[in-house]
Amino acid sequence: MNIQEYFARISYNESHKDADLQTLTAIFQHHIQAIPFENLSMHCGETINLDLQSTYDKIVRKKRGGWCLESNHLLFWALQELGYDVCILGGNSYKPAERAYTAEINHILLKVVIKGTSYIVDAGFGGAYQAWQPLMLISGKDQPQIPGIFRFMEDNGAWYFEKVKRKHYIPEQSVPFTDTPELGNIRKIYTFTLEPRHINDFQELNTYLQVSPDNILQKKSICSLQTTEGLYALVGWTFTEVKYNYMEDVDLVQITTLTDEEVEKTLKDKFNIVLENKLVP
Repeated sequence: MNIQEYFARISYNESHKDADLQTLTAIFQHHIQAIPFENLSMHCGETINLDLQSTYDKIVRKKRGGWCLESNHLLFWALQELGYDVCILGGNSYKPAERAYTAEINHILLKVVIKGTSYIVDAGFGGAYQAWQPLMLISGKDQPQIPGIFRFMEDNGAWYFEKVKRKHYIPEQSVPFTDTPELGNIRKIYTFTLEPRHINDFQELNTYLQVSPDNILQKKSICSLQTTEGLYALVGWTFTEVKYNYMEDVDLVQITTLTDEEVEKTLKDKFNIVLENKLVP
């Protein structure tokens, strides 16, 4: 594994001699705009291994993406190589349908400490809940970014990560503004503690997610990538393009239904992914 090869994969060619916030932010943004959040392996009959070399080969050499366990593990390795004080944390994601957080840890995120200040760095959430910059680990403070306003709330050692929702403008729809029927305008994302984890703590989860029929990753083939203006998402045969802050507090959302042939072409054109095995969306 080679940090220069990783930099080439994320098209990063700026200085990295200082393990500071500016460098961290730049690397992070290159990472999320080059490496899709995707679970396509599960829908191509491929097994996802959690060892670093497998993840590196898949994402860096085969130019694939990965889910949180892979993308954040690779970023963890890269930040360690650059001399950052970084550790792995485990999160429990929020399930809107059940209005509850998962009972088991099912997400991986990173904590980076720079000059005594802690930041949460998470390149593996994908979609509209992907932050674009490292977030200061501070309770109750609104942290506005292009995707929206993020914040953490801390309660007795448990941290809660949430985002303020924005309205959507979908051109094809006769109703100009749609909003999810969820109560209020806060979208809970996940909860976590600051207990350091090791990648091996997630081996069981990695296996479980690939065999359990009732999780969303089994039910849907997902590929999403952050762009300079918003994001692309391909879920099954549905391709969505989001442009953030198209109007004041409104995101532009364009949705297209694709044919099987178009799915393959879209993966190549929009996500730079060419699969070795046949995808069954």
